[in-house]
Amino acid sequence: MTAALLPQPGLLFTLGTYVLMVAVLVVVHEGGHYLAGRLFNTKIESFAFGFGRELWGWNDRRGTRWRINLLPLGGYVKFTGDLNAASQPDPELLALPAAQRAGRFLFKPLWQRAIIIAAGPLINFAFAILILAGFYLALGHPSTPPVVSAVLPNGPAANAGLRAGDRIVSIDGSTVSRFEDIATLVMTSSGAPIAVTYERAGSRHDVSIAPQMIESRDRFGGVIRHGRLGIARSGEQAVETVGPIGALAYGVTDTWGITCTIGRTLKQIVMGERQLAELGGPLKTGQMTGQQASMGVLSFIAFMAFFSINLGFINLIPIPMLDGGHLLLYAIEAVRRQPMGAKVQEWAFMSGFAAIMSLMVVLTWNDLGSFGLWNRLAGWLG
Repeated sequence: MTAALLPQPGLLFTLGTYVLMVAVLVVVHEGGHYLAGRLFNTKIESFAFGFGRELWGWNDRRGTRWRINLLPLGGYVKFTGDLNAASQPDPELLALPAAQRAGRFLFKPLWQRAIIIAAGPLINFAFAILILAGFYLALGHPSTPPVVSAVLPNGPAANAGLRAGDRIVSIDGSTVSRFEDIATLVMTSSGAPIAVTYERAGSRHDVSIAPQMIESRDRFGGVIRHGRLGIARSGEQAVETVGPIGALAYGVTDTWGITCTIGRTLKQIVMGERQLAELGGPLKTGQMTGQQASMGVLSFIAFMAFFSINLGFINLIPIPMLDGGHLLLYAIEAVRRQPMGAKVQEWAFMSGFAAIMSLMVVLTWNDLGSFGLWNRLAGWLG
């Protein structure tokens, strides 16, 4: 029996929950930069939510301008002396006398600058860990033994020789401790063969299985393309009661697992194993935020944790304009024992900006296509 589809949330509800999630994560991410900057007595010009024209703001006693801007789609911390919100340094600062350099980000020791920049993505991961740990502490940790109860005839697992009663030990080198791990690893596969290790009657066996790629619909009717081995889990899902340390450990483990899944998905796209259209853009993310929020507060918070991990991961990609790009330039500076030339840094930031904007345009185009806009336009024009 097919479950009834859930109704799509309204536009205002979707926009409101999306802006709320972005607001929280911007405060978290930029708060990491801000707190690390304060730790090293760095002068901070502004802490902004949103981009564009300032709608409302105030100055604190340290001279930092707290701003609410017109476009609520991000935010930034701007250190005194930065050219822009991306923390591109102003070359003119190099002419300042030593007495006026104190507290400016550009003149901080390299290791301090690296910590300040890395603090943003790292606090995103820490935020997700705390959310997940809170869930496990309050609700327990769900777990099902990684034992096969049934094998789909003529499915990938059956053709590879798996039987009911086999215990999955690892998939592609990743240790499997519960059936939920199998689902995650297989569903995010691209259809390429994966190495599966299983136990049967005390003996271990290694096989290579190419998951069958199928399309199914989520609870809102959206099409999801994912892998399937053709096995069913054995036994009822158990919920383990855990204390603070155990909950935190599970939070760290799951955050690492989600991070690896994101990295694996991006690798599949780069290698051509997945289509770029499968990577959601800002509109698709907004739609998913509204959908999760419509299922309740806990679903919304869980999705926020997942998106926080995405935000931390993406910001560590070594593209200028992103935090990872800054860290890459700092790594080069550490090797050269001097910063890159101002012109080189300028070109790096311009190239990074162009790359990010181009990707956003492509992803937004794909999002509109997934909503059926281009098909409807073709129908009207036809």
